[in-house]
Amino acid sequence: MPYLIDTDIIIYSIKGNSLVQKRFLQNEKIPKAISVITYGELLFGAKKSKNVDKNLAIVYRIKELFPVIAIDRAIMETFSDLKARIQKSGSIIDDMDLLIASTALTMNYTLVTNNEKHFNKIKGLKIENWNKE
Repeated sequence: MPYLIDTDIIIYSIKGNSLVQKRFLQNEKIPKAISVITYGELLFGAKKSKNVDKNLAIVYRIKELFPVIAIDRAIMETFSDLKARIQKSGSIIDDMDLLIASTALTMNYTLVTNNEKHFNKIKGLKIENWNKE
């Protein structure tokens, strides 16, 4: 099953997290993508950093390495269902995270994230944490 890589895992990899980098190598044959939301979060992080040009170059390279999945109508339908269900249950999950989760659910991808606390609340979402043994 393909992987949707969450923003935190991309950042761990950029910063040289050996466990995350090892998991990328172990899973190198499995297709991976990022959400357009992750792309936007990475661009924002680069633009507010001290070394804008260097960090933007890294983000543009990531865009070349991973397909960037756009938000379409099917993802928005999943998002609206998820958001309604989660609000009714009394939980709150940030819209950006919900859009990433909706992308993984709609595309039938496994979400790779270190943010298990948030994403574990979403029924049917497959999650792997590459920052854990």
